[in-house]
Amino acid sequence: MLYIFLFAILVVIDQVVKFLVRANIPLGESVSFIPHVMDLTYVQNTGAAFSLLREHTWLLALISAVVVVILAWLVARGHITGRLGRLSAALVLAGAVGNLIDRVALGYVTDMFQTVFMDFAIFNVADCCITVGGILLAIYALFFCEKLRKKEATQDHGSQLPPDRS
Repeated sequence: MLYIFLFAILVVIDQVVKFLVRANIPLGESVSFIPHVMDLTYVQNTGAAFSLLREHTWLLALISAVVVVILAWLVARGHITGRLGRLSAALVLAGAVGNLIDRVALGYVTDMFQTVFMDFAIFNVADCCITVGGILLAIYALFFCEKLRKKEATQDHGSQLPPDRS
C-alpha cells in the first residue's frame, strides 16, 4: 500500500510541476531556480531521454504503456518483491506514467530542469523517477532478486508439514 501511495504522490508532483511550468514560463524561456546550479526552462520534448526518437511520440507512448503494464503485472504477480524491488518499481512506474500522461494528453513531454554548471539534457520529475528507479531496479535484479526468491522458497518449504507416511 505504501508503494502505491508513493507512486500516486510522485505522479501528482510530476504533473503539478509540469503544469506550473507551462502556466508560468514562456516556451523556451528560463527562470533561475537554484542560482549557478539549475534553471527552470520550459521545453516541449517530443522524443525520449536526450531527445532520442524525436517526433515519434506515438511510438514512445506505446512503449511506455507496454512497460507500465508489464512492470505492474510483475509486481502484482509477486515477481518483484522486497522493499528495494517495490520501491524501484514504484519509481519507474511513476515516471513512466507521468511522461505517458504528457505524451497522450499533449503530444509531447514537458521538461524543465536545466543544469547551469554543465551542459546536460533538460529533464523533469518523471525522468528523475525513471533514472533512480531504473538504477535501483538493476541493483535489485543483480544482487537481491535471486536471494529473495531462495529465501521465500525455503520459508515455503519449511512451513509445510512432511508427508504422512503411515
